[in-house]
Amino acid sequence: MIRVMLADDQVLVRAGFSALLDAQEDVEVCAEAADGGEAVALVREQRPDVVLMDIRMPVLDGLEATRRITGDPDLTDVKVVMLTTFELDEYVFEAIRSGASGFLVKDTEPEELVRAVRAVVEGDALLSPGVTRRLISEFAARSKEPAAAAALDELTEREREVMALVGMGLSNEEIARRLVVSPLTAKTHVSRAMVKLGVRDRAQLVVQAYESGLVRPGWLG
Repeated sequence: MIRVMLADDQVLVRAGFSALLDAQEDVEVCAEAADGGEAVALVREQRPDVVLMDIRMPVLDGLEATRRITGDPDLTDVKVVMLTTFELDEYVFEAIRSGASGFLVKDTEPEELVRAVRAVVEGDALLSPGVTRRLISEFAARSKEPAAAAALDELTEREREVMALVGMGLSNEEIARRLVVSPLTAKTHVSRAMVKLGVRDRAQLVVQAYESGLVRPGWLG
């Protein structure tokens, strides 16, 4: 059973998401929070698998709440997915840096929301359909000057190649086609790179790809 917590100051949004998720056999909503402070407290108490976190909330905004959750060593198994009204909300970039596993727009299709919850539990980064490359492009444009790439020394040549393709927005299936390997092999390389670099998920791997200079702005096709 996948345990989900909802954090949104709008009662109707929480009610809608809760009804949809609770209708799934493998998902249950274990808690609801109306502000960021309450969200952090409930995460520590309930230890959900996934938190659907609104960015704009009273008391403590979703961005700071995400930092506190992802920065807590006792909560490393908790995945945070940001909820936003706009596909390229200005805070999304900082949210990804802060440890969020991705984001969804609030008007996403019901089946996509359910798929997203399942995907993020499996360790995949979660981005609303159609915006992955645009998000990465925007992130690249805003990224800092690449730091020394010493952390990449742990990776094999193939793992670096796969990490670069992840940074360019390719899915495991697209990476597999590009490298002429199976999707499972591509996924294995991605997973090994994540473990070696100590990143939480695929979204953080994208951040590392840009901040290490492995991928540069302008490389997106």
